[in-house]
Amino acid sequence: MRIRTAGVVAVLGLALAASGCGDNSKDEPAAKESPKAASGKLVIWADDKRAAALKPFGDKFGQENGVTVEVQAVSKDLQTNFVTASQQGSGPDVVVGAHDWIGNLVQNGAIDPVQLAAEQKSAFNETAIKAVTFNGQLYGVPYAMENVALIRNTELAPEAPKTIEDLVAAGKKLKAEKKASEILCLQSGQNGDAYHIYPLYTSAGGYLFGTAANGDYDPKDLGVGKPESIEAFKKIAKLGEKGDGALKRSITGENSIATFTGKKCAYLVSGPWAIADAKKAGIKYDISPVPGFAGGKEAAPFVGVQSFYVASKGKNKALAQEFVANYVTTPELAVALYNAEPRPPALTAALDQVKGSDPDLAKFQEAGKSGQVLPAIPAMAAIWDPFGKAEAAIIGGADPAKTITSAGNTIAGQIK
Repeated sequence: MRIRTAGVVAVLGLALAASGCGDNSKDEPAAKESPKAASGKLVIWADDKRAAALKPFGDKFGQENGVTVEVQAVSKDLQTNFVTASQQGSGPDVVVGAHDWIGNLVQNGAIDPVQLAAEQKSAFNETAIKAVTFNGQLYGVPYAMENVALIRNTELAPEAPKTIEDLVAAGKKLKAEKKASEILCLQSGQNGDAYHIYPLYTSAGGYLFGTAANGDYDPKDLGVGKPESIEAFKKIAKLGEKGDGALKRSITGENSIATFTGKKCAYLVSGPWAIADAKKAGIKYDISPVPGFAGGKEAAPFVGVQSFYVASKGKNKALAQEFVANYVTTPELAVALYNAEPRPPALTAALDQVKGSDPDLAKFQEAGKSGQVLPAIPAMAAIWDPFGKAEAAIIGGADPAKTITSAGNTIAGQIK
């Protein structure tokens, strides 16, 4: 994907942790004992695209501090590999990944809190800071935000649909006219995709976790299997293979964007990561919020944040804190990461630098305005696999009530 598979793996322990609550961590920058610790080497793990963008900045940081910086690309299962390496004492000093890893990483003792001054924190988007706050502590430095939206081919679909029913009607017309072969490209595959279906699930009244009085997600209030989720999946089922045919298991993380850029569907539910392919294919496109069901709630996508973490078992923790707290927080680095893969920067100064030349950023932000921060609580790890498989089965024609009730029981059992 550079779709969002990062959040769709069962091992991910997620949490929208303590977002809303205040950050009780100290407001002093990291201690300034010489960052040139241990072997004088800083090891950073990131995925392929970010590793390439980080390398020149790592080299510069190394030259300025008289140390060696190694930026290593981990192309698959980055979170799982990091937790395993951390437990074995062979992990990096800094890791780059999604905010929804935090609950799992903290539970496994794999990351340390990050110390940012109040002035530094105020330079970031408030939602981004909330997303990397867990149990009152700041655990990461955010650099980009992301959410899905409806991307449409404006030659095939000039107007943004107001509801999902409007979209289906327009998509069916395009199919009948042989202008498209699919109504909608929203990835599911055989195992489902909770991240991409979530806007429709919320519009139909479903929820994953309730919230406590302080705004934190409450793992004891599980929405999957409740009447609201059953009603939501009844509506989703009508869009599936035995209904309108708008949702299909043959649309996967591997082919959804390519099907859109191949002009086989006019509508794509995806994120900023899809735009480079659309541009390369010469697609004339526009971006709008994912439409909800007629008479339903506003569709609420997940809002995710990409972040830098300090490994708790790294060999150079002082050096890692210095890099994350005082180097990652610069607009120069944030803009370079944006250029590597355009997602709205979390650092306000960086966003201001790039938004003038990229109107898509404001459109994705607008599409995420009603979004919900992706839960980072450890209980979220139990959601992805059962929820996704239930979604795929229902899209394929399985009974919504029985299927999602069973998934809810499975999830509840894992949380206990």
